[in-house]
Amino acid sequence: MSRNLSMLEKSWLILDAFRPTGGPLRLMDVAERCHLPKTTTFRLLTELIEIGAVTRREEGYYLGRRLFELGSIVPLERDLRHAALPFMHDLYEATHETIHLGVRDGLDVVYVEKIRGRESFSLPSRVGGRLPLTCTGVGKALLAYSGPELIEEVLARPLRGLTPHSIVDPKRLEEAIGQIQAAGLAYEREESQLGGACIAAPIFTDGEVVAALSVSVPLARFHPTRLAPAVKTAALGVSRAMARSL
Repeated sequence: MSRNLSMLEKSWLILDAFRPTGGPLRLMDVAERCHLPKTTTFRLLTELIEIGAVTRREEGYYLGRRLFELGSIVPLERDLRHAALPFMHDLYEATHETIHLGVRDGLDVVYVEKIRGRESFSLPSRVGGRLPLTCTGVGKALLAYSGPELIEEVLARPLRGLTPHSIVDPKRLEEAIGQIQAAGLAYEREESQLGGACIAAPIFTDGEVVAALSVSVPLARFHPTRLAPAVKTAALGVSRAMARSL
């Protein structure tokens, strides 16, 4: 560590170490992920157990239910899910494909809700999980409407890839962002998962992008002309519902 961390920062490191599954983790696993001494890790885990943030079972440590209770009442995500779920279900009934709802956190998209398709295929997304903005339809939709400062920051950094088809060339990404801004839709083909594709549209509140909605399908069933209007209509519906709830 480059500086001395506070107990709060160390406690947060421990909680964050449980990504992406929530457990189980052994004491040694947590200590190694946090780069903390085992004695410090054990003491903090014990204190986190006492307040319900962590639980311990025979197979190891898990995140506690108290975190789920708190996470479920975060205002933006709570209101967003409440507004979006009816439209997500409508979109699912129209397509029978996997539907995602995501928000931006830094340079990542964090998935707030997901409805699996009837013939669901393997996807790297999960509720509470995060992926690079530039590798997903939801992420690219968020990026394209998050303002020039963020776009410049992303283009100035080395771009992360998840598959050989991920965009890692800044010029290609800049072109893709321009196309998204013109069409109001973001497309992704095998950039986050081989054999998969998706279409995403942004969700706005007071003129600012707050989330994005997408439908993900196997590449063989990817028909943009059929899917795009449904995705755009659903995202517009969520934006209007969010506006009414304010």
